[in-house]
Amino acid sequence: MARILSSMFLIFVYQVLISTSNAENEQPNKPVSLFIFGDSFFDVGNNNYINTTTQKQANFWPYGQTYFNFPTGRFSDGRLISDFITEYANLPLIPPFLQPGFESREFFGVNFASSGAGALVETYLGYVIDLHTQLRYYKKVETWLITKLGYNEAKKMISEAIYLFSIGSNDYTVPIVDNCTEVFKPYSKFVDMVIGNITTVINEFYEIGGRRFAFVNLPSLGCLPAMRMQTRDDKCLEEASLLTSLHNKFLSTLLLKLEMQMKGFQYSLFDFESELQQRIDYPSKHGFKEGKMACCGRGKYRGFYSCGGKRPKEGYEFELCENSNDFVFWDSYHLTERAYKQLADEMWNGLQNFFHQSKAIFQI
Repeated sequence: MARILSSMFLIFVYQVLISTSNAENEQPNKPVSLFIFGDSFFDVGNNNYINTTTQKQANFWPYGQTYFNFPTGRFSDGRLISDFITEYANLPLIPPFLQPGFESREFFGVNFASSGAGALVETYLGYVIDLHTQLRYYKKVETWLITKLGYNEAKKMISEAIYLFSIGSNDYTVPIVDNCTEVFKPYSKFVDMVIGNITTVINEFYEIGGRRFAFVNLPSLGCLPAMRMQTRDDKCLEEASLLTSLHNKFLSTLLLKLEMQMKGFQYSLFDFESELQQRIDYPSKHGFKEGKMACCGRGKYRGFYSCGGKRPKEGYEFELCENSNDFVFWDSYHLTERAYKQLADEMWNGLQNFFHQSKAIFQI
């Protein structure tokens, strides 16, 4: 069974080792770079700059109402997991790739994530930046780094960087929302196709020089308010949750296999599914008042994707809770800043017993 590590705990260990080494050589500490890929769980505003629909954007009120006090394009009331991780790693907020002028700032990494993106190119084709296109954009950054730093220094940065991924959710939710669930059957074949695309992309990153990969697995998609509202009882949508479990099993197996086959390949896998499910099922244990209903939206569980009133279909009405800190879910698909912070804390601080293993990995 593949080990599940605290994803950014690896960053912490790496920084400790670099800091120790630099102290011995009396050189300033140079933080590791962070490259971020995936979907709306990590998108910090790339979709602000593409020709898409308001369903794939969050650059309007009330998104961003807490921490930033204005909409940044993040699908939450505030920060995301990736924002907290960069903070814990003593990095500034990592800018979206499409934001003009990132090349002129001091370089700590780039965020390529796009809301609605999937591992499959066909997922929301033409409206999002799919994972393969994110890889293509990364290659442009690689070329830029080589020009700026020189080949050897750029390749050193690439090999030492952390590659953080959240991908796959949309590949399964889109057919459900579009009532095309026959595409899933047999389930294992469809999931294998999604995992196959992820494998192809990881292999390319590895060939370029990437060695340290951090993944969050999928949340139980059937328990998202938008999915739960389709049921007649208080349970999660069974088909979506089944696909989640199968995907997460396949992903765990894949990463373990790659670690055994690829020299120097290191990975961590955060159990997003179980950590979020704990907060959905037992919100009061984690300081929330509501674990199933969204703060912003409309209808049963506020599962209708209407937060902000700019999304198409059925008018512009939406409801907004008084205190987002009471809720696990911000809108029909996404979490509140408070929930994201708790999950980021688990990713960063969890599983201390892997400390010595992680230290050994980075000394290779």
